Amino acid sequence: MAPTIDLNADLGEECGDDLAMLAIVTSASIAAGGHAGGGDVLARTVRAAAERGVRVGAHPSYPDRPGFGRISLLGRMGVRELAASVTRQVAEVGARAHDAAIALSHVKAHGALYHDLDADESLARAYLDAIDAGCPGASGDVVPVMCQGGGALERMALAQGRTVITEGFADRGYAPDGSLVARSAPHALIEHADAAAAQAVAIARDEAVRAVDGTVVAMRARSLCLHGDSPGAVRLALSVREALEAAGIAVAAWPA
Repeated sequence: MAPTIDLNADLGEECGDDLAMLAIVTSASIAAGGHAGGGDVLARTVRAAAERGVRVGAHPSYPDRPGFGRISLLGRMGVRELAASVTRQVAEVGARAHDAAIALSHVKAHGALYHDLDADESLARAYLDAIDAGCPGASGDVVPVMCQGGGALERMALAQGRTVITEGFADRGYAPDGSLVARSAPHALIEHADAAAAQAVAIARDEAVRAVDGTVVAMRARSLCLHGDSPGAVRLALSVREALEAAGIAVAAWPA
């Protein structure tokens, strides 16, 4: 059977061409005001995704619009306060999805929160509880989470019997330990479409990625992220999708 991979993008962030990205990706994680978006931007983006058959997930972050959610607030805000913020953000996307007559397909943290959740089990547990408070599932079901494989969030989610959509990145550089290169460091972003396409194919087909120092790192992913705010994002996303399909890799959302 040919491999299948989901393509996701972080959208509704008031930057980039969301409509063009929605014509390429199969799922979208949509900002809810924590780091960007929210309000009318959120409603429009969810509606546009639903009209195009793109799955919609919530994209909560630290409540930090000035820093675009890329600065860790651990130690500067309590876990209870953070959990309440995540619950509000997830509930807001869930409500807009309901308005568009679709179900919330997943939750994916943004920026610094995404990385902190990988390293802190107590934070990961509080985050999962916050998701469930914001989007209680029917008949005891819980919304899936999207995250990198191997970290605290994946472990906590699997222990709860929750569906996890492991994620790789087509447009970000990897360190030898499998973590993403910090955005402040060289080679953090992959801006050349050919390089991003090659990395996407390697992750989807070979379950491996070449780190910035040349090390080959094992990488399992059910979804590949493409950032809508990256330079040339639409051209890069289209190149990634075309390369995947040319390699015989089906591009589709994970099974419902």
